[in-house]
Amino acid sequence: MAPTLANSGDYPTFPQAQTMAIFPKACHDMLHWDELLTDKEKQTKYKVRKFMEAEVAPIIAAYWERAEFPHEVVPKLAKLGLGGGTIKGYGCAGQSVVEAGLTCIEVARVDGSMSTFLMVHNSLCMLTIDLLGSEEQKQQLLPDMAALKTTGAWGLTEPSNGSDASALQTTATKIEGGYQLNGFKRWIGNATFADYVVIWARNNETHQVNAFIVKKGTKGFKTSKIENKIALRCVQNADIMMTDCFVPDSARLPGVNSFKDTNKVLAISRIMVAWQPLGLAMGTYDMCNRYLQQREQFGSPLAAFQANQEKLSRMLGSINAMFLMCFRLSKLHEAGKMSHADASMVKAWTTLRGREVVALGRELLGGNGIVSDFLCAKTFCDMEAYYTYEGTYEVNALVVGREATKIAAFKAPPKRSQKTKPDVQA
Repeated sequence: MAPTLANSGDYPTFPQAQTMAIFPKACHDMLHWDELLTDKEKQTKYKVRKFMEAEVAPIIAAYWERAEFPHEVVPKLAKLGLGGGTIKGYGCAGQSVVEAGLTCIEVARVDGSMSTFLMVHNSLCMLTIDLLGSEEQKQQLLPDMAALKTTGAWGLTEPSNGSDASALQTTATKIEGGYQLNGFKRWIGNATFADYVVIWARNNETHQVNAFIVKKGTKGFKTSKIENKIALRCVQNADIMMTDCFVPDSARLPGVNSFKDTNKVLAISRIMVAWQPLGLAMGTYDMCNRYLQQREQFGSPLAAFQANQEKLSRMLGSINAMFLMCFRLSKLHEAGKMSHADASMVKAWTTLRGREVVALGRELLGGNGIVSDFLCAKTFCDMEAYYTYEGTYEVNALVVGREATKIAAFKAPPKRSQKTKPDVQA
């Protein structure tokens, strides 16, 4: 890509501070996180950081503005050996859960869209095949996916069913030699270009949910990009329409026999989504710390003002607390002790705190806080997607509430009869 004002690191008309193209030094770790990490985890963390700062930071703001995915980066990303995340064998990275989380945050620190691309590919599509696929499916698909020669997407959400995903309406009808899929999916990341999409559909015979691997180009399978997003603009989210879409028997994932099987995958992916807001918050803080020291007003750097230091302090406290929660959640999973409520609690909390961090960052940069080249406008928008996907904040809070009270509050109570007067005292 040809150099622009944005990817040179400086604006000729605004020399007072650098853009994200020359990425700021990491200065968000107050509690010495590395002391908690293995050597391999630290190696991955710094390897990914170096790559993202050198290869992605100089170009990504322009891609974000155009709402395009930086395909040029994928072959370089593949050389890092991150494909497959926590999956062992088949050429996959074989990461610990913590290491996979560190990968997510170091990518998200520079760009949330790239982090989501990798999370969908590794922790949704590939992980579903690994956990619920046949050995033949794993041998056939996972090696090339691990090398990022082919890419994956994961289709659960529908236009009619977002949070109420278990009521999905896409159908799978058994016919000779395979299944016919009919229905719609929405918000499916990577789907406009993915080579394989895992589609969740209700079997018309058993009325249970099954899953199928649909290849790009399959007749009756149509994707269309969702336009005009304000968040994760590089992610190519798609609407999917399936009209008598035939998939062979070999495309069905044999380990999926009910909707409950989605939880085997979401247990890991929700951990990754809990880590991702931390990455956005880290990048935001690092940018603000540098900006406030470069930018001067009233004869002093902005970093010298008490109000700004208080905001930096609040951001720093939240970031370090977010790390510790994500680290503990990952360790619980590795020990086989994590519950779904644990994952929901941490995901809800990190997105809530992350939202505050990026809002403070946007404030600290003043007018440049709404210009994507200075990162904070981008993280401010991208955090909104994290707050909502993989379970909205409210739904995750209700999962925690159910665990705390043993009462499920997902459905509204039945309507009272109009003839019944409420028994209340004035």
